[in-house]
Amino acid sequence: MALQRKPKGATRLENSAGLSIDKTRLLWGALSLLILVLLSQLFVGSPGKVVDDSQSVFPDPLLTATTQISWDAVTEGQIQAPDKAPLQWNDVTVRRGDNLSLIFNRAGFSDRDVFEVTSNDSKRALRKIFPGQLIGFAANEEHQLVAVRHIESSLKQTVYSKIDDGFLSEVIVREPQVRERTVALTIESSLFLAGDRADLSANIIMELASILGGVIDFALDPRKGDDIIILFEEHFLDGEKISDGNILATSYTTSRRAVDAYRYTDSQNVTGYYDGEGVSMRKAFLKAPLDFTRVSSSFNPNRLHPIYKTKRPHRGTDYAAPRGTPVYAAGDGRVVEAGYNRSNGNYLFIQHGEGFKTHYLHLNKKRVARGDRVKQGQVIGTVGSTGAATGPHLHYEFLVNGVHRNPRTVHKILPKAKSLPESEIALFKDAIRQPVQRLVSMKSRGTMMGAE
Repeated sequence: MALQRKPKGATRLENSAGLSIDKTRLLWGALSLLILVLLSQLFVGSPGKVVDDSQSVFPDPLLTATTQISWDAVTEGQIQAPDKAPLQWNDVTVRRGDNLSLIFNRAGFSDRDVFEVTSNDSKRALRKIFPGQLIGFAANEEHQLVAVRHIESSLKQTVYSKIDDGFLSEVIVREPQVRERTVALTIESSLFLAGDRADLSANIIMELASILGGVIDFALDPRKGDDIIILFEEHFLDGEKISDGNILATSYTTSRRAVDAYRYTDSQNVTGYYDGEGVSMRKAFLKAPLDFTRVSSSFNPNRLHPIYKTKRPHRGTDYAAPRGTPVYAAGDGRVVEAGYNRSNGNYLFIQHGEGFKTHYLHLNKKRVARGDRVKQGQVIGTVGSTGAATGPHLHYEFLVNGVHRNPRTVHKILPKAKSLPESEIALFKDAIRQPVQRLVSMKSRGTMMGAE
């Protein structure tokens, strides 16, 4: 039998087409895989790096009164290059009686380091330290000082960073977020307790008393059922409240009258509080030189003295208050007498202009001395029971041209409060439009308890 040869190079047509298709598919698959890898690198990023914007690497314990400060991130961003390792800070709390030498030594550094850090500090800012502030130290691997930071508050610090010929200082300031809050409350027994129930800070309560102190005697005027509305600012940092701001407006309503006050800065850049018509809330004198007290003895020319048991004129008003309660200057003036005697105990006399003088007796401590100038509302001493006193109280006298007057009614003959000039009224009305609307809105709700 003869063998039949296949023609050289001959191949079946169907097998050749299948092989071509397989190669095309393989090429497209590899190309697709390459594109996926490139896309993953572009959108996902390099492996090992995780971005989390929801939480900072550095905590903010300054807000919780600890020594590890959120200033770490701020400081490192200011004085460290991005490719350098973050500074490791050792924060030391300033104690009462401390100086820089003691603080540096406590952190393990010498007086020579103190000199090098402060030699270029022309404003001597680092030497103005107060108890509770923080001084932070950062050293290199050889334990040489490379940076110092002075944290004055959660909003301000000064960083001293090492350069070739000394240390260079830089002030870093953080701006808080300002929010407005409106609180409405009703007095049951006292302003202080009503404010405490509404979760108001002591600072806000005292500022309110200061704003209204020229028209309301908080020792006697408040009555159960009086309504108060306060619109004020709060400062936040990193989502946490750090302090109260200014009172923007307030309203005090009794069964007999309503008193409104608005904060306003005039065209001369002077800030004050005014009623709705532009009349200043700041009177020449406070109606009472201290807050949250009761009157234990009023002006009485025929009073029987509780210690000497004889009829002696009571030429002032006695305000019973806990020992240590702050006593304020009733008005601007100069301390003309400051001393102690057997009957008055620790006492202060303040001259206000030509015809007015106020006396403050039985003080526990005096905070001013003879010859000092004082401003209205300045703390001049504290309540005590020194001298001929049966218990802690302030004896307060008011003299007009050398004649004793009843401190609770003398305001009727005192100079009237100043008003804004006519040229300022339109600007004032425009500035307080929103606070007025806020107060009206709160009043219209009818219920005066709670917070907005």
